[in-house]
Amino acid sequence: MAGRARDNRIDAAVLTAARELLDENGYAELTIGGVATRSGIHRPAIYRRWPSKRHLVVAVVADLLGLRPTANTGDLRADLTAAMRDLVAALRDTSLDRVLPALLADLANDPELREHFLAVVFEPRRRTTETALRAAIERGEVRPEIDMDFVLDAVAAPIYFRALFGHLPLDDELAESSVDAVLGLIVR
Repeated sequence: MAGRARDNRIDAAVLTAARELLDENGYAELTIGGVATRSGIHRPAIYRRWPSKRHLVVAVVADLLGLRPTANTGDLRADLTAAMRDLVAALRDTSLDRVLPALLADLANDPELREHFLAVVFEPRRRTTETALRAAIERGEVRPEIDMDFVLDAVAAPIYFRALFGHLPLDDELAESSVDAVLGLIVR
């Protein structure tokens, strides 16, 4: 017997409520009870979808970051710059700059949550950028012997670093500088 179809309206209501509460009160103050009250969705329905507050926050982070694939227009610099600008905007223009450090602290102590975060938030963005880089290798634009994992880390690392520490602004110039620094190492 098949189960009931998942109601996407419930997901949307819960994610919206959680995002609003994170914006207003931050990570530490977020509770499933508060999300239930704000969304009008009963706690059991929330817990059926997300087993903990931390899992719900991972879903919010994934939603805020979005997953617009890195374009593959044939202009690697433009494609990577657009992707890094999207990342900068998500980290700068939402509560992610405040949520991410607290969530990362929880990931350090919860291997299952860490794996979930990597699968839901980190790896999908990474795979789409890898696809664009592999296409550039096929076009002969990028050296084929690059260390793909290093390149994927290096292009976004300055952006995440600034988001986590807040010591300098997150802006489009940072996105361009990150891309240009990496391209200087890998372009033929």
